[in-house]
Amino acid sequence: MLLSIQNHILEMIERGVPLKATLEQLCSEVEQLLPGTGCTVLAVDAAGRIHPLAMPRFPEIYALSLEGNLIGPEAGSCGTAIYRNMAVITEDIEHDPKWAAFKTLALPLGWKACYSTPIRDEAGKAVGAIALYFQEKRGPLDSEREVIAVCTELCELAMRRDQEAADRERRSMIDSLTDLPNQAAFDDSLSQMRCELPGSWGLFVIDVDNLKATNDTLGHEIGDIFIRTVAQRISDILAPDTVFRTGDDQFCAILQNEQSLRDLDQTAAAILVALSVPAHCGGHTIVPKATIGGAVLAPQDAQPETVLRNAGFALYHAKEAVPGGFVQYWPGIGTRMSNRRDSIREVAEALRDFRIDAYYQPVIRLDTKEIVGFEALSRMTNVAGRIIPAALFQEAFTDANVACQVTDRMLAIVAKDIRAWLDEGLPVQYVGVNITSADLYTGNLPDKLRAAFDRHRVPLSHLIIEVTENAYIGRRDRVAIEAIADLRAKGVRVALDDFGTGFASLTHLLAVPVDTIKIDQSFIRGLGPRSPSAAIVRGINQIARDLDIKVVAEGIETLDQIDALRQMKCNLGQGLVFSKAVSRETARQMLRRHGQGAGGSPFPSDPPRLRSY
Repeated sequence: MLLSIQNHILEMIERGVPLKATLEQLCSEVEQLLPGTGCTVLAVDAAGRIHPLAMPRFPEIYALSLEGNLIGPEAGSCGTAIYRNMAVITEDIEHDPKWAAFKTLALPLGWKACYSTPIRDEAGKAVGAIALYFQEKRGPLDSEREVIAVCTELCELAMRRDQEAADRERRSMIDSLTDLPNQAAFDDSLSQMRCELPGSWGLFVIDVDNLKATNDTLGHEIGDIFIRTVAQRISDILAPDTVFRTGDDQFCAILQNEQSLRDLDQTAAAILVALSVPAHCGGHTIVPKATIGGAVLAPQDAQPETVLRNAGFALYHAKEAVPGGFVQYWPGIGTRMSNRRDSIREVAEALRDFRIDAYYQPVIRLDTKEIVGFEALSRMTNVAGRIIPAALFQEAFTDANVACQVTDRMLAIVAKDIRAWLDEGLPVQYVGVNITSADLYTGNLPDKLRAAFDRHRVPLSHLIIEVTENAYIGRRDRVAIEAIADLRAKGVRVALDDFGTGFASLTHLLAVPVDTIKIDQSFIRGLGPRSPSAAIVRGINQIARDLDIKVVAEGIETLDQIDALRQMKCNLGQGLVFSKAVSRETARQMLRRHGQGAGGSPFPSDPPRLRSY
């Protein structure tokens, strides 16, 4: 009888009978051969979605309920067999956790057990499953195993013959460059994810940080090789879970593997380690860089799209806080994103209404107590008339457009104020203006500086550009480093701000030199006779002198700190012990009384208090 089934099905395949009709006939003949059983055949597409092909003894609603479900470690017998690429025996559907989401479909029909085995393609990859259902709680008999083994081979042959048509359908859901499922496949797969079991699945959103730079510098042909390499590495790490290419430089992964979900940090770290190996692309060696955001289905997540939104929030936070790293979503991230949007809107409105202004904190020569320069700090006047320091609207600077507009406004104000002071004959030496990483990436920063200062006939020698470690050294980005080098080549002095808080070490200064180091106030606060901070500040001063780099101590608050810095031969400083940031009029009076070369009195260094000018 089994031989008769085999010959009949082979004849149907040879005659080109449609796949569904062929497999329906196969299942029907198996059910006649093995009374009391039900036979089904399922296929799976490249995105991991199930498509019933044949189940003659099952009502239509059963097939419709399975259509589009994702395979996984707990996706019934067939979905699990395909996911694991191995046979699965379920002797008790009612109590087997793999059937938790599906048992209400099978039990009312009288099916109590199931034996499923994967259908594989020529490469050994599971592309479907054939199953035998039983009306008793039991496993398969040897004779039943033999029948299913023969039928599995018949299914493989029939599905292989149907491959051409399947490939045409597959291409519409597959990214042609990486051979991964595309955005459309991701959208469809995500919509099928169930939200009843918190923690049962999660998402990674992965941005490839240096694809654009690769395309721009080496060409799109090399970029294509590069992104294929990245796609393969991510897929290898996350297998058997599905990875989708959802953008030119973005991938998404639906995580169902228990091991991956158990520790998202470890899973993400494995991806980043795999990507960190240099890739050889058409004669060029490129080290892939990526940033990852992740989220796991939470009890309050009623829709799959919520998990995607949360993973997106986490990715955005990661790109801000730990570029090249991983952040897992937590509820506070959503609040932070809202705060960021509000901050961007408020600063944009303040720019439009000319409510962004410059305040000036003096830089003092510690031995003579004379003013040698200022740092210009942005201040925003809110709609209620309150003056807001930049630290309270820092989130707005994560928007590149807003950050560049604030820099433009500050440059215009500073140039105008310097011109006014020079016209009065005041001894203004320089003003430091802070810039962001966005300014370094525009490619026209030197032109902006020159235009702003030429407009008021102010030489660029009166300007120092202040840039943080993260924007300059921390990114280790050639664009940023070349932008700084270009500024210095054109005579603009550069100060490295908040030194010691980020990524910089003194050895970096050999590769990316600056004119001034500004030691972060956290070191200055910790100064004491035997403190680690004192040793660090002393070492920075000594090496900076050897490199002919000036040092400014930030955040000085006490007379003892001044004395300690002077003993270390640190001659420049700023902080509340001298003055907070003040208006241009107050700065003008300070220059008149205490500017170096003004012939006035030394700057008072009393304990912090409001002084009158």
